Amino acid sequence: MNQLKLGWAEEKFVFDKPVSLVGQFAERISEYEEKPLTATALAVEAGDEQMVLCSVDLVGVSCALVADIRGLLADNGMGLDPMKVVISATHTHTGPGYTGRGVTQISGAGGSSFRKLLESQLPPDKKYIVSADVEDNKEIMDNDSLRQELSTKITKAILDAWKRRAPGGFSNAFGRAAVGMCRRVCYSDGSAQMWGDTNHAVFTHLEGGNDSGIELMYVFDDAKKLTGIVANLACPAQCVQHRLFISPDFWGEAKMLLRQHFGEEIFLLPLCSAAGDQCPVDLVRWVEPESDVNDPNLKRNNPPKRKADPSMFDLSGMRKTGRRVANEIIDVYNDGLDEMQTEVPFTHHVRLMQLPLRRATLAEEIAAKKAVAEYLNNKPGDVDFNDAAALQVHLGILKRIELQDKMDIVETEVHIMRLGTIAIATNPFELFLDYGNQIKARSNAEQTFLIQLACGTEGYLPTEKAEKGGHYSAFISSGSVGHQGGEQLVRETLKDINSLF
Repeated sequence: MNQLKLGWAEEKFVFDKPVSLVGQFAERISEYEEKPLTATALAVEAGDEQMVLCSVDLVGVSCALVADIRGLLADNGMGLDPMKVVISATHTHTGPGYTGRGVTQISGAGGSSFRKLLESQLPPDKKYIVSADVEDNKEIMDNDSLRQELSTKITKAILDAWKRRAPGGFSNAFGRAAVGMCRRVCYSDGSAQMWGDTNHAVFTHLEGGNDSGIELMYVFDDAKKLTGIVANLACPAQCVQHRLFISPDFWGEAKMLLRQHFGEEIFLLPLCSAAGDQCPVDLVRWVEPESDVNDPNLKRNNPPKRKADPSMFDLSGMRKTGRRVANEIIDVYNDGLDEMQTEVPFTHHVRLMQLPLRRATLAEEIAAKKAVAEYLNNKPGDVDFNDAAALQVHLGILKRIELQDKMDIVETEVHIMRLGTIAIATNPFELFLDYGNQIKARSNAEQTFLIQLACGTEGYLPTEKAEKGGHYSAFISSGSVGHQGGEQLVRETLKDINSLF
């Protein structure tokens, strides 16, 4: 075993114009910056092995952006292997959208994707009405400028962290904070809905469970001074997901509070664990947002007032969530940590898993075409994001039919790492919680850190139960891979992890 060397860096993104915000069906343009978005990197080296974990305040890190960054990292002259760099998203919905050229992304669930599908099906007498002009708008930041800002700053954070690596160590620990809850609601007819209304007699249960655990790693220099914290939590950064400002969501709040406590030089590396069906919102104790969130999936008719958390669609809920995370990280530290580890087994494997593309049937294609045509012919007037949301299942099937004639395998980049008694495993999906729980429960490691939305964005990966329940996050174009691929991902990830222990 060799002495660990670790280094930190953080870069703030600077947007010189408003940006198009992504993650919802309604078009949004940012009005101000609540807190800056950042890229945070932790570099680790021991002997001939290395890794850099870079967390970014974005809804996703596309294959195209990863390719940009690895191109910039090539021939870095410092011995850093670009393929040993893991770039992952916190999945904030108050960050900029960007498109990729040269690298194809299979999945495309979301507002802009469904808008284009809908426009391709419109009869001549109808047009799509935007709620905010986010295309060819000279007043907002253009795509090329966004891509350059993102790729340049992320690359700088990675290289600076690598340059700053120095002897040090870490102590892994565990905490709990009630943040993530299942966001899929099941009904007595066997159906399910993302963000479904629970105030109905036909409501039976939430489809999945939750995981309140936080996998933690406290990093120190060789003088045993705390330099930063890695926090792995099963919940996307989605408290203020509909709002019209730039924000890192609850992770930005948690970082601010941790720096107030430990000092401004402390780093926080947030990692989103398997959480495709999770959110910060308690759908049983529904609390109305303070103002309209412009989302047809969240409409409630005269909901009863609840004594519960503040709305997790507002800044008040975001701040409470950030405070819960920060307080737990501080409490675990104050309760006492294990002795700092400076020499540990360290292995980093990178592989491409061959997962099956989720396919649509001919019967589904025929039904989808009929449903779209009937809807548009009977819809008075023009259409907008509400119609894109209403037709998402059918439009997604038509999109998948086109793709599956060209391919049947999804090459999935996965990183498997061992750092002492810790296992770290990545995937590019919004991976449903059950898969993550299966991996954690059957892993031979003392702790298992799972990082979703890493080195690509292939959409949701739902369970078989979710696919049968249907709705957004579980229908075909929500993601590139279905439950058969999810089960394969679990098996192969576990085989790789356990081979290292």
